[in-house]
Amino acid sequence: RRNGRGESAYLPQVGVTAQKTMRLLPASGRKATQKVVVGDQDGVITCFGIKKGEPVPVFKTLPGQKIARLELGGALNTPQEKIFVATGSEVRGFTKRGKQFLSFETNLTENIKAMHISGADLFLCASYIYNHYCDCKDQHYYLSGDKINDVLCLPVDKVNCITPVLACQDRVLRVLQGSDLLYEAEVPGPPTVLALNNGNGGDSGEEVVYGTSDGKLGLIQITGSKPIPKWEIGNEKKRGGILCIDSFDILGDGVKELLVGRDDGVLEVYNFESADDPVLRYDHALSESIASIQGGCVGKEGYDEILASTYSGWLTGLTTEPVHREDGSGGELKLSQEMQSKISSLRNELEHLQMKVLQEREKYQQSSQSSTAVSSVPAFSVNDKFTLNKDDASYSLILEVQTAIDNVLVQSDVPIDLLDVDKNSAVVSFSSCDSEPNSNFLLATYRCQANTTRLELKVRSIEGQYGTLQAYVTPRIQPKTCQVHQYQIKPLSLHQRTHSIDHDRPMNTLTLKGQFSFAEIHSWVVFCLPEVPEKTPAGESITFYFQNTFLGTQLESTYRKGEGCFKSDNISTISILKDVLSKEATKRKINLNISYDINEESVRHTLKLIHPKLEYQQLLAKKVHLIDALRELQVHEGNVDFLLPKYRSILEEADQLLEEYKRQPAHLERLYGMITDLFIDKYKFKGTNVKTKVPLLLETLDGCDQDGLIAFFEAA
Repeated sequence: RRNGRGESAYLPQVGVTAQKTMRLLPASGRKATQKVVVGDQDGVITCFGIKKGEPVPVFKTLPGQKIARLELGGALNTPQEKIFVATGSEVRGFTKRGKQFLSFETNLTENIKAMHISGADLFLCASYIYNHYCDCKDQHYYLSGDKINDVLCLPVDKVNCITPVLACQDRVLRVLQGSDLLYEAEVPGPPTVLALNNGNGGDSGEEVVYGTSDGKLGLIQITGSKPIPKWEIGNEKKRGGILCIDSFDILGDGVKELLVGRDDGVLEVYNFESADDPVLRYDHALSESIASIQGGCVGKEGYDEILASTYSGWLTGLTTEPVHREDGSGGELKLSQEMQSKISSLRNELEHLQMKVLQEREKYQQSSQSSTAVSSVPAFSVNDKFTLNKDDASYSLILEVQTAIDNVLVQSDVPIDLLDVDKNSAVVSFSSCDSEPNSNFLLATYRCQANTTRLELKVRSIEGQYGTLQAYVTPRIQPKTCQVHQYQIKPLSLHQRTHSIDHDRPMNTLTLKGQFSFAEIHSWVVFCLPEVPEKTPAGESITFYFQNTFLGTQLESTYRKGEGCFKSDNISTISILKDVLSKEATKRKINLNISYDINEESVRHTLKLIHPKLEYQQLLAKKVHLIDALRELQVHEGNVDFLLPKYRSILEEADQLLEEYKRQPAHLERLYGMITDLFIDKYKFKGTNVKTKVPLLLETLDGCDQDGLIAFFEAA
């Protein structure tokens, strides 16, 4: 927003949109404004321009299958003004006037999820499959080890060869050569979107910007032999995952800025003050996830804009055009005449719509009294995401609905903690539930404020306890209707995939042997652990590495047909795997030969990882319990100069301490539970039941130092 000016300009609404389905067509003249083209999940492509602040339609297609991607193409080094959409397993091409010139039915058995176009080359990805076509003829094929989220190709005119890059869910970018994997580039989170740096891959044409589902942003150079990471920006502000990226000079300084759209509705502009890392210059919060972002000139000649399309189909523009003008006397800024008339026409339109809704509602109520009336259930779209956060070992459940949410009922058949979320303004109420005999451990209702379309919840699970979390979503539509969404809480739910582990740690080993296939043992691992691809891996064997996000312990799992080997520095992880895998094999009537090798040193090592966290939480709990008494003293005495410095600091930090304690309920109980499980599991592998000694252990935990705790474990 140039000179600190700019305001949201509202454009028309289309249907629900997927990621990367809105583009700006190149301007036809030097000063002309650009047309907007957007594809929605009703299968409709809408193209329009803006004249005098009003949208003017260019063309609109008939409804069809959901549009998963929309890209612009054309011959290399010419304006990219042909419109291509991926819908189902088909790619369609349209001219900028809306005339269809291509209908290419691919040989893909699954729906297209990602698409990139470069001249006559078409790159398509379904869940695990990549296909390259040239002039609609099959060229290359690749089967990925995990789900593909996005695809692009380095500019052929700069790198002189076709180099496709796949963004895969297992935290890697896979770089291909023909049908073969050239190499893998590790990135810090699951990459959700790729873009060429500066829109052209930078000077070398090899620079690719990626965004991850946990909100990180990075630049990596894809050379012919290896990846070179250039910069990486973490997500310190705990913002949403990145869905779209564009490069555009919105500040007018001759250098293209990086435009970023996130799934929590935050739009960001980064600029390159120095040649190295980008700096966040501007951000703006919208109420829905941003599916597509583009920079260009849409509303008025000479004024650039950032255009964003959101999940439910709203198109929003942030303009560099000044919307205020001075009154001439050097006094206050006033809205321009044009903006005032725009606001008043919007008000009139809203009043007209409200009247129309009331009339239709009355008509519906009258017709519903009739004996022949049939009430149809209105369909509505829900965009949901259930992911593990590494920072605080909790799961985020994000629910986004195309219309306002009335309430969400959350039910779980396993014990879980609901954590506080700052962004959540909904009122939560808990219902008492009987864990016996219905296995109902949680029943909570979130009542949303008017016009809330996005709700974020946080839960923390307990490893070893597995089942289902269900969310019943009821929007504010008539007649009342509800959708149920289910999320699996896995036995090792707090584990997250990682690229490598520390092999020098003391490890416990669990080995399974039996008459099982590679696909069977893979399905058991999928059942036990998050972030494992459901598709059985290619090849004869596979190794996955995991890290426990709560404790920092690790797990290595290697398996093939007839054999599985699991190594962890935490005995409890091995114990959970042994119990669950045995149960799964028994269900299939498969005999397992189970052996284990327990390393005594690993228990001491795990206790050393847990104890600092335990000490911190015990101290926090003690401080929080003192706050009320200290505040009472403060009121009685008038000042707190007579208090010891440590008590004075508790009073000074009281609000932060209470906030932290509230954000992490039951944290201490979880740590106590983990230490108790570790104690029981250590002796379970020795064939000894020590459950009678648990009360003594809990007494010891209160105020016990690390050496004392280790001594108790060994003396028992």
